[in-house]
Amino acid sequence: MTEESDVEAIPLPEGPSDLIETDYRIGQDNITTSIGPFGLDIHNPVFLISGLTIVAFVFLTLAFQNHVDPVFNGLRQWLTANLDWFFLAAADVFVVLCVVLIFTPYGKVRIGGPDATPDYSYSGWFAMLFAAGMGIGLMFFGVSEPISHFSSSVGGTVIENGVRTDWAPLGASAGDLVGATRLGMAATIFHWGLHPWAIYAIVALSLALFTYNKGLPLTVRSIFYPIFGDRVWGWTGHIIDTLAVFATLFGLATSLGFGAEQASAGLDHLFGLPVTEVSKVILIAAITGVALCSVLMGLDGGVKRLSEANMILALLLLVFVVLIGPTLTIFTGFFENLVAYGEYLPALSNPFGREDANFSQGWTSFYWAWWISWSPFVGMFIARISRGRTVREFIICVLLIPSLVSVFWMTAFGGTAIAQIVNDGYTSVQDAALELKLFKMLEAMPLVQITSFIGIVLVIVFFVTSSDSGSLVIDTITAGGKVNAPVPQRVFWCVFEGLVAIALLLGGGLGALQAMAVSTGFPFAILLLLACWAIVKGLASEPRG
Repeated sequence: MTEESDVEAIPLPEGPSDLIETDYRIGQDNITTSIGPFGLDIHNPVFLISGLTIVAFVFLTLAFQNHVDPVFNGLRQWLTANLDWFFLAAADVFVVLCVVLIFTPYGKVRIGGPDATPDYSYSGWFAMLFAAGMGIGLMFFGVSEPISHFSSSVGGTVIENGVRTDWAPLGASAGDLVGATRLGMAATIFHWGLHPWAIYAIVALSLALFTYNKGLPLTVRSIFYPIFGDRVWGWTGHIIDTLAVFATLFGLATSLGFGAEQASAGLDHLFGLPVTEVSKVILIAAITGVALCSVLMGLDGGVKRLSEANMILALLLLVFVVLIGPTLTIFTGFFENLVAYGEYLPALSNPFGREDANFSQGWTSFYWAWWISWSPFVGMFIARISRGRTVREFIICVLLIPSLVSVFWMTAFGGTAIAQIVNDGYTSVQDAALELKLFKMLEAMPLVQITSFIGIVLVIVFFVTSSDSGSLVIDTITAGGKVNAPVPQRVFWCVFEGLVAIALLLGGGLGALQAMAVSTGFPFAILLLLACWAIVKGLASEPRG
């Protein structure tokens, strides 16, 4: 690129590099104007198309909220039922590529050039990685998913009119408590282990490579330069970036919806505040306001500090559960669950000939589409904080270490809940709604008021960090790759993330949120498969340390 890179806070590669020669300059298609005291620097037409579409979507969903519910639910069911094989196969490709890159000479390539040094310490890097990547999900599903898979597995398979109707993974484990525990935990880890983090790693690595090593703008279209050439600066690139905005926004809205459901349920459980649509809307609006403050403080001042504070709280809650819960079972279960995960991984990741349709379509297909829709947001965020790492170091840290932490988290929370059922006969956690299972598990332990309050705070702060991180990423895309675009643009996207979540909750609840995550995840999955080829081509021309 040119000196424009320095202006936009994207440093040029340090040391020998293979810059891509192009006449494109960051922001050359942008519209720079002012509305009153507020300056704007927006990419034409990405900002205009995506912004106007989102505004229209919110308006129409709120205006016809009584009619859109069946549309959203039908869309989700059709996509997951007919494209489950595609989502599973695509995720397998991402895992295989990541593993291959670790063990090939390409792993020696350093992001930012051979002489680049990391911008953040390991502690700060990991804190931002976890808070942005899976915070709300781990809180919402940490207890509910292991319990769900355990219960369906121990119940066995159910055949009605020649069709299997149960939700158990694979062949279930009827009446076998130990077998159901192993299968339930393996299925849970499958959804929170290598596959989702491989999806994030592919997007993050490709963005980091083509921005910090090849000198292209920090925007999704840059990934595809080896495939489309200068066409990425035209309508081919406009479509790619617009899809990335839609995927990011609806993927975030789904997570914010889960967070609102759990936070509302927790406040009702702890303080008796009724769970209504109004209360959820107020909660989303209030948290969006907090996210706005964090957005205004920027990446280092807002996101980084909140992420680190939340990691401390999450660690405290985890330590409490480990020490007060079945400590020995948790530690032994961690290794047993890893073995079970490895044992069941080939069958769980098989995209063809599955008999467990409800599980593979209702759980796995949705999850992969959700992770893929999140990937532009999380990938760009990880790319921005990963300069200076080698490809091998990057993939090991982004793929393996978070997966192991997720396994331990699920083992501690899910394993404790299963132990309460099996050993103590405590069925309240099993009978509770998904959003209440965490609080019901904590209810059987001491200091329930304190731990439940910490749980609510964690959900809310994860909510905030996801929202403000997402705003920064979407703003970068819709500003043509500028990372220091005017603040009012970030405010616009932060506000509309909240509005989209509100509109979808009112227009169809979590089903509507899930439908939009899946529908935007499908076209972006096709782009990610192309990105795999672009990564290999890009790494092949890089100097290796």
